[in-house]
Amino acid sequence: MLLSLSRSRRYIAYYSLSGAAAACLSVAFMHSLCRVKMQFRTVLDVKVVDVEKRRNPSKHYVYLINVTYSDNTSHIIYRRYSKFFDLQMQILDKFPIEGGQKDPKKRIIPFLPGKILFRRSHVRDVAMKRLRFIDDYCRALVRLPPQISQSEEVLRFFETKAEDANPPVE
Repeated sequence: MLLSLSRSRRYIAYYSLSGAAAACLSVAFMHSLCRVKMQFRTVLDVKVVDVEKRRNPSKHYVYLINVTYSDNTSHIIYRRYSKFFDLQMQILDKFPIEGGQKDPKKRIIPFLPGKILFRRSHVRDVAMKRLRFIDDYCRALVRLPPQISQSEEVLRFFETKAEDANPPVE
């Protein structure tokens, strides 16, 4: 495996390849490194603390989530409701038994509060009302058994992204 190669061997392998192949190898190596790093940093706690209006690319609200990681760091991340929905679909697809698809009584994956249709004048009210339910959902998610709470999908969702480090200024 590439990760077990010594540093000098990686450089030799990198430089002996053509430009495109070397770039692919470099990207693959960095992706592997990120996945290994993600496996060692898990999510200990989450708290949805607020909602914030965004205007780019269109008007929408994001939830501000304070995430505490196993490496004793804590960051604020920003997620739209649609990203929670995408995560929920990925988890239910990956863990059908825990999602109650065969036996609803055995469901352990929390329910995500549903999408609400509303008039434009009530958007913030709906986002604020949904905040507590989104918070309950996130907290329940990170307290699930490790095969779910530490799955690649959950860790990727709660990982700090570039747009979290530099949120747009309104």
